[in-house]
Amino acid sequence: MGKKVYNFALIGAGGYIAPRHMKAIKDTGNRLIAALDPNDSVGIIDSFFPEADFFLQPERFDRHLDKLRRQGENKVDFVSICSPNFLHDSHIRLALRNQANAICEKPIVLNPWNIDALEDIEKETGFRIYNILQLRLHPQIIALKEKIQNGPADKIYDLDLTYITSRGKWYHYSWKGDVEKSGGLATNIGVHFFDMLGFVFGKIRLVAVHHSSPTVVAGFLQYDKARVRWFLSIDPKYLPEEIAAKGQRTYRSILLDGKEFEFSEGFTDLHTRIYEDILAGGGYGLEDARQSVEIVYQIRNAKPFGRMGDFHPYLLKVD
Repeated sequence: MGKKVYNFALIGAGGYIAPRHMKAIKDTGNRLIAALDPNDSVGIIDSFFPEADFFLQPERFDRHLDKLRRQGENKVDFVSICSPNFLHDSHIRLALRNQANAICEKPIVLNPWNIDALEDIEKETGFRIYNILQLRLHPQIIALKEKIQNGPADKIYDLDLTYITSRGKWYHYSWKGDVEKSGGLATNIGVHFFDMLGFVFGKIRLVAVHHSSPTVVAGFLQYDKARVRWFLSIDPKYLPEEIAAKGQRTYRSILLDGKEFEFSEGFTDLHTRIYEDILAGGGYGLEDARQSVEIVYQIRNAKPFGRMGDFHPYLLKVD
């Protein structure tokens, strides 16, 4: 008897991250049978699953999944969700309503109490909700976690996290620039890092924000085993000179006790690794995602108190 082939549907087929999900579905030997996006510029599907049915309206997509379920033969097993952040909750519910498991991009939801409601729906339906927390499967992150676990039990590590990923004017006109829809800058570009830090250094104990603007957010986090000064920005003027001189528009750095922690490679196939893990009976669920959702919620609602206390050195560059 051969390996089971699972049927996937995908929401947000025109989004930036959708091709990684399509590739993961294909790499794991499964098939995409239906896709949804309100825009019809989704030619990328041709590179992976040209035979997939495509819908512009969520109502017709929902009806199609229901019809497949009732017919039985091509029932959808998983729905991959790549839609804007504020729609994740609704699209997860759509998946479980159609008796399919959900695999959702970050952040899984915008508010901690949304997780509580979704846990109830998991129990009611018997279907699972998974989150793409791919940094947990990065080889260097796994190695760092093992190093910390095997290190001195009472040691508290000092980290500086810097992430600058340049974005153009379009960003502020899109849903990403709308705090109500995206959750804000720290949610958009920081939630994976905050999850990774919790994965390695334990429970969060303190969340502080020094600065918050549409292009820069910075603050301090205290985990069980780490003190973290963090700086996130989409403004290229904060790129280090040597990075900008090379024409690069992204800079990612973690200083661990004053030494650079290198993890710039190894990102290419992490979505496929996540899918493999889920299909093998693993995967990261709602409780795994809870801490990072709570952190970005607190950051979004905190009152910044300026350059006081233990702040990130890049804040000295901010007017």
